[in-house]
Amino acid sequence: MIPPQTLQGGHAPAEPEDAAVQAASGEPTAAEPTISEPTAAEPDVTESDITPAVYALTDRSRAASRILASATRAKKDRALRAVAAALIERQNAVLDANALDVEAGRANGTSAYLLDRLSLDPGRVAGLARALEELAALPDPVGSAVRGQTLPNGIRLRQVRVPLGVVAAIYEARPNVTMDIAGLALKSGNAVILRGGSAAAHTNAALVEIIGAVLEESGLPADAVLSVDQYGRAGAAALMGARGRVDVLIPRGGRDLIQTVVRESSVPVIETGEGNVHIFLDESADAEMATDILLNAKTQRPSVCNTVETLLIHSGAAAAPAVLGRLAEAGVRLHVDGRAQALLPEGTASEPATDDDWSREYMALDLAVGVVDSVDEALVHIRRWSTGHSEAIITNNLANSERFISGVDSAAVLVNASTRFVDGGELGLGAEVGISTQKMHARGPMGLAELTTTKWIIQGEGQVRQ
Repeated sequence: MIPPQTLQGGHAPAEPEDAAVQAASGEPTAAEPTISEPTAAEPDVTESDITPAVYALTDRSRAASRILASATRAKKDRALRAVAAALIERQNAVLDANALDVEAGRANGTSAYLLDRLSLDPGRVAGLARALEELAALPDPVGSAVRGQTLPNGIRLRQVRVPLGVVAAIYEARPNVTMDIAGLALKSGNAVILRGGSAAAHTNAALVEIIGAVLEESGLPADAVLSVDQYGRAGAAALMGARGRVDVLIPRGGRDLIQTVVRESSVPVIETGEGNVHIFLDESADAEMATDILLNAKTQRPSVCNTVETLLIHSGAAAAPAVLGRLAEAGVRLHVDGRAQALLPEGTASEPATDDDWSREYMALDLAVGVVDSVDEALVHIRRWSTGHSEAIITNNLANSERFISGVDSAAVLVNASTRFVDGGELGLGAEVGISTQKMHARGPMGLAELTTTKWIIQGEGQVRQ
């Protein structure tokens, strides 16, 4: 049996408050050394001046948001394609800036997985440009009708999508997020204020400069995409306190960053999630398909949130030894309970699973493995330890797949597919701001529609309420 829960809420213990505050401001914590804040990025203002300076940025962003809200789809799409073209044309400047960040990261002992998130190369820059092109090809959500009707008194109702307004994002060392959020915001008619942290300071500065220049050339306000990176941690704190100036704040990163923003922000927050992702290997699963899925879900890119972190195996699954053997051969470190230990091929290295393993988002080539006796027992484990991101079942039993689908309460549930598909780009959304694990406003990958709200249009011909 999998060990009973011992951590309240099924999550790893919180980091000390000072580490959490650092995380929420996009700064490195003691647990994971990353890149120091470049002195060149510090503004020529005192700390007491930073909140007014950030508020001045929000005023500029608000003015830009009003222009974007009424911009035509054609104008927004031309701007997105122009930014994509400029990324390719100026990729050397972007890559040079990124090399500075990566070099500093290596010097500070940043892990290989975080360096992978930080690093750009021509292929990845081309991918960023393609994502913008794909966004331009998607329908514009602004103005689309959610529902409508004519009342018996003749009043005509429409509920239509409108931009959120000023969106702020606080995230960690991922330059692709800069482009994803900026592109989605522009397409959905929102202005965006970014806090990408010190680890990618040079790269993000280069990207924001390119976007601003292209927007101005395209007849849209350069202030539609702004950054507070130059104001360091105090800038992030000011952004979190800018209620009434910023309409919504979206944190994207690790648990410390997300939970600190949720606790400390007075601005409404959409909580994107850490990914303690589970896959259940049913007893009917095909060994070859299961191996392919697990290898992809764990090893393709271990440092991202849709990577599987826990494998639950049905006690009767004949595919288990082959799957576990292939994972170990691929370099995956297996953290196993007693029953899973007995399923390992002879000579396969492993270590005992602890309660911390069931709650942990490794973001590395580590995998917690436990054995259960039924779909229902797998669901009990998932409910106890899941972060509500994504869960998958590998099975050839239709009844078990339906039981799993109905029993999982997470943002995404997959059947016979890699969890790596829980991604805005893969699901046809063009990109994503993040994957929301909450249930209000948005849930799952947040694309264009999720960056809109609605308003009611009520049209009459002189009717009055009786």
